[in-house]
Amino acid sequence: MPMSKASSARVARRIATAAAYGGGGIGLVGGAAVGLLFTELQLAKRQIGGSDDEPPQADGLYGDAFGRLYTGRPLRMAFLGDSTAAGQGVHRSRQTPGALLASALAAVAERPVELRNVALSGAMSDDLERQITLLLSAREPATAPDVCVIMIGANDVTHRMSPARSVRYLSDAVARLRTAGCEVVVGTCPDLGSVEPVGQPLRWIARRLSRQLAAAQTIAVVEEGGRTVSLGDLLGPEFSANPRELFGPDNYHPSAEGYATAAMAVLPTLCTALGLWPDERPDSRRREGVLPVARAAAEAAAEGGTEVAGMRGPWALLKHRRRRRLPPAEETTWQREEEPEHR
Repeated sequence: MPMSKASSARVARRIATAAAYGGGGIGLVGGAAVGLLFTELQLAKRQIGGSDDEPPQADGLYGDAFGRLYTGRPLRMAFLGDSTAAGQGVHRSRQTPGALLASALAAVAERPVELRNVALSGAMSDDLERQITLLLSAREPATAPDVCVIMIGANDVTHRMSPARSVRYLSDAVARLRTAGCEVVVGTCPDLGSVEPVGQPLRWIARRLSRQLAAAQTIAVVEEGGRTVSLGDLLGPEFSANPRELFGPDNYHPSAEGYATAAMAVLPTLCTALGLWPDERPDSRRREGVLPVARAAAEAAAEGGTEVAGMRGPWALLKHRRRRRLPPAEETTWQREEEPEHR
């Protein structure tokens, strides 16, 4: 039976509290169920397959045309996280979420955007410290990214990292980036129950574990001054409705269309974090409003594409922002020269 949102909020708060005070794992699923989960997971892996291909390199400058009109420095955006952040499953750099968002952000800001992606396929949350060090070590403090997008959590679930440890690593990462002066947008743990070849009871258990982690991530990120976008069933009901179209050839990572759907969900939050779009008042007709942080986190975990941002005290703003169609993603000159290697 699905957990109520009130129960989900309590569990998320317990995980976030354990993370904040250095606690270990919290037993969310019984031992017998966990054993069955991973037996089923091994069977599902045979159907899912997977891909060992390296994601295409998407680093570079986007919005070159705006450079002739804008005399200041480019906006600096960084991507961190796992294979979804890296863009695994597609073959062209312009199909990755980083390139899609860099192109869209350049069009909105009418300003070039410099993208650096340090995400690593297979990464768990404990790799974020290394990624941030790699991102910041080569830069002067005054040249830190303006905004960082993090997508992490799926491998924490499938590799049995305790949710409290997972959230603690993410919380530390957000705090470090905020101290460096970066805005932070986190795409929370996707709903692994939406992966088509996964059967019951694994589907139900995977959905419950991933949503619990996503809600706890939201609490931790908001309390450190970041914003979250729920990836839900891999960023929206489109993945459940059209899995053949929106999952890639390995039936696990998103396809080019899937990444575009993901980017459309993240773009409004990204632009709002940078002050490019107004932070509109909540609209009750879209079920938006100010809620206790834990309740907002549980609400967001249950619906993909939902944004949560912190307010004063124990309150958070929950928004269902309208998705904007993305302009065609571009490639830098360097990427166009390298493109044949990814075909």
